[in-house]
Amino acid sequence: MPGVATGTSQVVRFRAGAQYALLAGPLLTMLDSSIVNVAVEPIARQTDASLPTVQWIVSGYLLALGTGLALTSYLSRRFGIIPTYTGFLAAFTAASALCGVAPGVGALIAARVLQGLAGAPLVPLAMSMLLGGSGGSRRMSPAAGVLLFLGPALGPSIGGMLLGAVGGGQGWRAIFLINVPIGLLAVAAARRLPTNLAPPAEPAARPDLAGLGLLATGLVAVFYGVDQVTRAALSPPETWGPIVGGVAVLAIYAFRSGRVAHPALDLSILRQGTVALAFTLCGAASVAAWSIVFVVPIFLESGQGHSAFMTGVTLLPQGIVTGVGTLAGAGAAARIGVRPTVLSGFALLVASSAGLFAIGAGTPLWLTGLILTARAAAVGLVITPLVLVATEPLRPEQQADANTAFNVVQRVLGSFGIGIVATLFTHRAAAAGQVSALHTVAIVITILAALATLAAVFLPEARAENLLAMGGQGKSTADGDPGGD
Repeated sequence: MPGVATGTSQVVRFRAGAQYALLAGPLLTMLDSSIVNVAVEPIARQTDASLPTVQWIVSGYLLALGTGLALTSYLSRRFGIIPTYTGFLAAFTAASALCGVAPGVGALIAARVLQGLAGAPLVPLAMSMLLGGSGGSRRMSPAAGVLLFLGPALGPSIGGMLLGAVGGGQGWRAIFLINVPIGLLAVAAARRLPTNLAPPAEPAARPDLAGLGLLATGLVAVFYGVDQVTRAALSPPETWGPIVGGVAVLAIYAFRSGRVAHPALDLSILRQGTVALAFTLCGAASVAAWSIVFVVPIFLESGQGHSAFMTGVTLLPQGIVTGVGTLAGAGAAARIGVRPTVLSGFALLVASSAGLFAIGAGTPLWLTGLILTARAAAVGLVITPLVLVATEPLRPEQQADANTAFNVVQRVLGSFGIGIVATLFTHRAAAAGQVSALHTVAIVITILAALATLAAVFLPEARAENLLAMGGQGKSTADGDPGGD
């Protein structure tokens, strides 16, 4: 989606089949990152397994996700972005089917590991094809722009509603099986993606084994540490040891990557100040958004006594509004500029985060949903301009590395944020109750949003007309028309 093409540049409009192929994979894997969290206790009851054992359904997925992210850049270079994306999409669909028919908790955990490994490359690879690179433009429909950012927000909502809607205690199987028809159709559509959407494969590319080891170890350690934080609120040394250790390993990788010719993941793009700032601000927005997505379901179910189904219904509007907000952010950035748009979004995030103080033990669900929806609109408003600012200066061959790095940065920063919020919420809830705990989290999130607002002053002020081509009219060249209807 970088710039409206001029001169000899191509304007690429995605047809429906291509859009579906490239959006279904990211949407499914983002959903599965959060949808299963609401199903842990029902799965434990139905499989007669202990809760700590069943928690590995979440932990195994996260750890495999770290390994898959580490492999993404090399595999996409070696085999090509489109074949790699299609292969992992097929593997993710197969793993989802295995999860849905798993006879016991052991088989379910193993299938979830496969699902995480296969799902990790889908977001960065799809983004690299959707966003393109400098010298060309990519056009998607508004619906596609909405879907691209819905996954994490919709996960708890869809999970809660499926658990409540499917009888016999089998709702947890539906959470996985719903992926299968969607994934099969996406694989069929992906096989028709035109080759000019991505750079060609480099069969001679050799793996940076040491770099892969460092990157995978660091990511797995961070994800494992965060899983421990959110699961049990252990004492600080136990809780933060894996996270701090993982970040240290990632720092070693970052230092080393600048000194080898072909690193496992090229981080040189972060030397560009605007790119690094955009990545950081996206991370701040993600922390502000998804840490609340983690805390609020706990508060609504444990603090207010609502069912998983009603909690899911309450959270659903924020997922939809996040997607709609991305379109509003895109349009505003084109009309008034990136900096004013992002500043407005973060200012709204500050105000709506402060609104969390209005939530108490007896607050009606509609008011809680309204506050969360305002926060979702703010997050949606800032995400698209920041992503486009970060990726617009990059060449097509840099897109896979850039989007993988973006996902790594997002997940690592998000892990820190969720870890801090989970620790604060749990300790404060034990000392003063869940209402006080929620308000403590609100203070932290509001301060974070305020700091991000100050940092956003340094973004470029220029309009994003040359960064975005979403919807509207545009004519493709014969070679640049991604078919797939």
